[in-house]
Amino acid sequence: MATNGSLPMNKSAGPPSASASYVALDVFSYTILTVTCVLGVLGNGLVIWVAGFRMQRTVTTICYLNLAFADFSFSTTLPFLIVQRAWGGYWPLGWFMCKFIYTIVDLNLFGSVFLIALIALDRCICVLHPVWAQNHRTVSLARRVMTALWVCALLLTLPVITRMTTVTRSPGKTACALDFAPWTTDPEEKMKVNIAMQTVRGVIRFIVGFSTPMSTVAVCYGLIAKKMYKQGLIRSSRPLRVLSLIVITFFLCWCPFQVVALIATIRIRDYLSGVTGHLRIAVRATISLAFLNSCLNPMLYVFMGRDFRERLIRSLPASLERALTEDSAPTSDTDTDSATPPAEEELRAMGGGAQAPL
Repeated sequence: MATNGSLPMNKSAGPPSASASYVALDVFSYTILTVTCVLGVLGNGLVIWVAGFRMQRTVTTICYLNLAFADFSFSTTLPFLIVQRAWGGYWPLGWFMCKFIYTIVDLNLFGSVFLIALIALDRCICVLHPVWAQNHRTVSLARRVMTALWVCALLLTLPVITRMTTVTRSPGKTACALDFAPWTTDPEEKMKVNIAMQTVRGVIRFIVGFSTPMSTVAVCYGLIAKKMYKQGLIRSSRPLRVLSLIVITFFLCWCPFQVVALIATIRIRDYLSGVTGHLRIAVRATISLAFLNSCLNPMLYVFMGRDFRERLIRSLPASLERALTEDSAPTSDTDTDSATPPAEEELRAMGGGAQAPL
């Protein structure tokens, strides 16, 4: 995530109004969550099956396998979040499930967005430095990078692991919330500590979980587009369409929620007090759109082969296997002119070939 993920779920409150606009947004939110759950489990499950059990371990398959695992794990938690929302924001599943589900949500959404940035960086290195990539881009290095990435995601999830708990809001009604001040029962002191910690957490998550990965993706694909232009591949519009679609989709899914979450962080006292009804509606609607990115990843990063429709009809597993196959283009160069073909081959593959999907 790259989100203030527990933010919209932590404060249990019923619908701020029963207006038609609220009902429409609520239906939209439930629909998006349901679609994300179904497509996320099926699509990412298929990628895990193909990349994990039918293919040789390569840098590319390791990246996609980890991305699919992160999105699949997150997608399996959506039914629990839907149940919570249907119960008016209260949590009926107990303390353990509260901590476990939100740990899985935070860990895998952080991991997912980091992996998206890492895949963009990997593609950029392959295009700009093909010789270095051929000599140093190894499976063992990829595994070490993946381990470091998941450790970073785990560290950013520590507030949820340590402070997420069940809180009694009223008799018979329990919420799943972050409690940063368990040592006191004084409402004012508890509110002050929660405001301070949620503000710091929100700012860090906006920078680390959205701005930095988004900037990485944009810079990497900008450099790739520049290389395409120099190689004369700008004449083919498909490569730029593919790159643009990936960046735009990621941005459109996450930006609305991140902006709303940042506003909620700035107005955290009002948000925690439950007096910002319209802001809560905005959070609920935009977070559903952000979650949608988890089921779009398989289509954007795997199903982008030029002849995907034909291969999908013939054999979806075979299509995935070809799409995830490691790049096999040579990367040696001896002079300026001889360095061009490998880079051009990589760029042409990125434009829609099955051997080097984005």
